[in-house]
Amino acid sequence: MSQSSQRQEFKVPGLAAALSHYTDAVRFGDILFVSGLTAHDSVGSLVGGDDAASQTRQVLSNLKLVLDAVGATFDDVLKVTVFLTNVDDRAAINPVRQEFFGAARPASTLIEVSRLALPEMKVEIEAVVGIPTKT
Repeated sequence: MSQSSQRQEFKVPGLAAALSHYTDAVRFGDILFVSGLTAHDSVGSLVGGDDAASQTRQVLSNLKLVLDAVGATFDDVLKVTVFLTNVDDRAAINPVRQEFFGAARPASTLIEVSRLALPEMKVEIEAVVGIPTKT
């Protein structure tokens, strides 16, 4: 299989339109790279207001849409990178992460940033997923 035939781009139904030149996720072999997900619904409206935990719940709901599209679950998430505009929100978003991931513990990096793509955003999460082998 050539490298180009291993690469597959995904535009996932239910996610807001991209803000620039990227796709929702790219699969290469059995690895899926998920672009930074935000707390926007399918029409681009922010969900969660000024609350980082509520925004995180929407972000992880959006991640579930991506996982569903490729036949994966939160157990298949290998790594997440979490971008927060206030690192003190970590304590508020951790219980939400546990709701979605359950006992699964992906590798994780947390980064505080001065701002995200839109001023109302408090959190953005990207992920690397192992695609389950079909049996």
